[in-house]
Amino acid sequence: MAARGRIIVRTSLVGIVVNILLAAFKAAVGFTANSIAVLLDAVNNLSDALSSVITVAGAKLAGRKPDREHPFGHGRIEYLSAMIIAAIVFYAGLTSLWESGKKIFEPEPADYSLLSLFIIAVAVLVKIVLGRYFKQQGKAAESGALVASGADALFDAVLSFSVLASALIYLGTGVSLEAYVGVIIAIFILKSGIDMMRDTLNDILGERPDPVLVRRIKGMLAAEPEIRGAYDLMLNNYGPGRNYASVHIELPDTMTVEEVDRLTRRIHDKVYEATGVRLMGVTVYSYNTNDDEAIAMRKQVYKIVLAHREWILQVHGFYVNREKKDMRFDVVVRFGTDIPAVLKELHREVQAAFPAYDILIDVDMDISALGTRG
Repeated sequence: MAARGRIIVRTSLVGIVVNILLAAFKAAVGFTANSIAVLLDAVNNLSDALSSVITVAGAKLAGRKPDREHPFGHGRIEYLSAMIIAAIVFYAGLTSLWESGKKIFEPEPADYSLLSLFIIAVAVLVKIVLGRYFKQQGKAAESGALVASGADALFDAVLSFSVLASALIYLGTGVSLEAYVGVIIAIFILKSGIDMMRDTLNDILGERPDPVLVRRIKGMLAAEPEIRGAYDLMLNNYGPGRNYASVHIELPDTMTVEEVDRLTRRIHDKVYEATGVRLMGVTVYSYNTNDDEAIAMRKQVYKIVLAHREWILQVHGFYVNREKKDMRFDVVVRFGTDIPAVLKELHREVQAAFPAYDILIDVDMDISALGTRG
């Protein structure tokens, strides 16, 4: 985590210096040439520099060690800093749109020089290099913020090129497009701010975990010889690189508590070393072994339940005690399903097939990719 923080801070500092220099040169060109498009491009660079400042501050605060009040650390501060950045970008977009709109109705002639065109051209190249650098460092640090900043820098290069193109068109034909180019730039800045807000809100609210990661973890668990299946994997994120999980695993009813204890410790280390995810809770389902009648009952129940594919995604965790006449299993239901009605119907059908049994059905929501076995 310390190395990750150093990469984020170092890369952001590079971004701050480069964007401030670009903003200063573009502002000078914009005022000298009386170009609203160049001035708005400068504002865009300045907002990028401010975003990098907030990213550094957020990374520093997020890197603080866990304490009594925050046992899972301070990683989510990065999401709050990202929301502040999004608000700044959105405000810059609104301001840019207003100023560009005024220039459309109250146009003023621009006065470009060869030096101003050269500075804009150099800015395009610098933004391309900066964008590639940010994306490379972002992938190395597993920082979505840096990767997004890299993509934004590459897009800024496109915007700066459009400013250069409008200047060349004006010099060649006398047709001024810069106010319209300014509107286009402002719209893209607004869109960038809205996208950043949406992505950050998803991180704060909690979104469906990466299905590739879910399948990988479940596959690692199901590869253990004792584990028949891994289900209901829940991932909780407390900031970039801080993922905690709980999972249900299906084990034979012949295992001892001591054997289960050794297994859970082993899979905890295995998953953490491979993915960086900490398994904080492991719940156990037992399944019937060496009981052909119980296996036949399980198949019959699965057939009854899975006949309702419009409601049910999966059934697992089946266990039956034929001496005590009780049966239990879990079902994963689709979102939007009327859960009480589904439970009532499933209970009625299974009870009809096994009238002498007490039946317990637990409902799980489709919070991640489905089980790898069973």
